[in-house]
Amino acid sequence: MLRDLRRYRRLDIGFNRGRASRHMNTEPSQKPAPQKPVAGKYGFYTAIAVVIANMIGTGVFTSLGFQLINIRSGFAILLLWTVGGVAALCGAMSYAELGAALPRSGGEYNFLTRIYHPAAGFVSGWVSATIGFAAPVALAAITFAVYAMSVVDEGGAYWRQQALACALIVVMAGIHGGRRGAGSAMQKIFTLIKLLVIITFCSAAVFVLNTPQPILLLPTPADLGVITSGAFAVSLIYVSFAYAGWNAATYLSGEIENPQKNLPRILTLGTLIVMVAYIALNAVFLKAAPIDDMVGKVEIGFIAAKALFGEAGADLTGLVMASLLISTVSAMTIAGPRVLQMIGQDFAAFARLARVNRDGIPSMAIYFQSAIAIGFIITSSFDFILVFAGFTLALNTFFTVLGVYVLRWREPSLARPYKTFGYPFTPLVFLALTGWTLTYVLIQRPVEGLFGLALIVGGLLFYILAKNVRDN
Repeated sequence: MLRDLRRYRRLDIGFNRGRASRHMNTEPSQKPAPQKPVAGKYGFYTAIAVVIANMIGTGVFTSLGFQLINIRSGFAILLLWTVGGVAALCGAMSYAELGAALPRSGGEYNFLTRIYHPAAGFVSGWVSATIGFAAPVALAAITFAVYAMSVVDEGGAYWRQQALACALIVVMAGIHGGRRGAGSAMQKIFTLIKLLVIITFCSAAVFVLNTPQPILLLPTPADLGVITSGAFAVSLIYVSFAYAGWNAATYLSGEIENPQKNLPRILTLGTLIVMVAYIALNAVFLKAAPIDDMVGKVEIGFIAAKALFGEAGADLTGLVMASLLISTVSAMTIAGPRVLQMIGQDFAAFARLARVNRDGIPSMAIYFQSAIAIGFIITSSFDFILVFAGFTLALNTFFTVLGVYVLRWREPSLARPYKTFGYPFTPLVFLALTGWTLTYVLIQRPVEGLFGLALIVGGLLFYILAKNVRDN
């Protein structure tokens, strides 16, 4: 069966490329770099661990402080996380259809190449490589360092935080650039620990919290104006960034056991689990700590733990939450480089990124992405990267979900082992919410939005250069 599946994947990839070339005459002329066969597959639980760990990380432990700058309504904050979860769930079900119909690793790179044009796929891969994974890896590593240093070296030099963040990335690159078995086991263990810690933290808060903060979690008449404001729409970017990762399994489609069957379940179940965890966590944060203590702060979890458990409990919680972010960096180090690997297979100019080791792992792509992440740590500010990355990623997923409609119109006879639940309304909900958010970001945070558009233009220029490089 495994041999037949591999042969199917090879035939499917070849068919897809030939079809794109016949219909568009724009498929890159470079021949894919020769690949070693994949030695083993990621199982259902490893893949769902990747999805959950990609999502639960920097955003939920940091972004509340930025949302509270303009929104002081507890109900509106929880609604933000609910709306973001609904959007992510609609996106996940839409991606599940694409991933089951086009089971090749690479995520949006694979989808947009097939649906629109190889240039669109390349730009998507460019965005994923430079922003989609490298930037979140950098943010997660920075947050890990902030939480760890707040316990062991409060008020310490900033360069020490940077050094600790960079060291984490180097270690994860070394682990996942080696053997597949070690990386899979570590990912499942850390993700399980992460979920258990969140459940324990929320449960303990219920028993420890004697004097909840006077913030209402139920709706009031004033909330209507808040949830229809530009501030609410812009805050959705922080939330969408926190949910970013619901599509992580699609980057590993070609390496997942039975992707046509498992991928829809992985994406949907992973997103639902994270949605529940996010709403519960933010309710605890809002009730535990004074709003003024959290506004504009990164270490939200540490502040809430200090209010709940005192200094000693906060120190322990800070170390635990720092360890949780190891799982996030780990998951993104697994998923992201597969995009670079697919680009390397299709474009000779980037052929080195397609090289794999004896376990079929794209080691060069892993090291390259990790190097970009380290560059972000050294040169960029936290808030700017958060909005910039959130905007660019939302734009990327917007056109991918739109591709569900395009592909059904262009190729109605394409085999679809899974069809989006609630179609055509499910993708439409995602597009409406994401489009609303993107519009307000351009209006209220134009600098970050324009930087995102500039990154896309840069990707187009690189595509023009790359497609003209011929194999020797």
